[in-house]
Amino acid sequence: MVAQIKTWGNSQGIRLSKDILESIGARIDDFLDIEVKNDSIVLSKKFKHQTLEERAVEFHGKVGPYKEFEWDDPVGREQW
Repeated sequence: MVAQIKTWGNSQGIRLSKDILESIGARIDDFLDIEVKNDSIVLSKKFKHQTLEERAVEFHGKVGPYKEFEWDDPVGREQW
């Protein structure tokens, strides 16, 4: 496939066909990693949205704060 670089606002853009995006499992609003290797631009889908539970597993179930913070006594009109 050949793609042409075009102006897109103050930037440049390349359109990718739906077939190419589907072949890597990418959809609209997904994030792609961009790398430059040997004078080539490489796009890859590595980012995967994780739920809070999936993220907690990476931190051994601790998603912080680990202990309650002591705020001291009120110093103005705030009420605790």
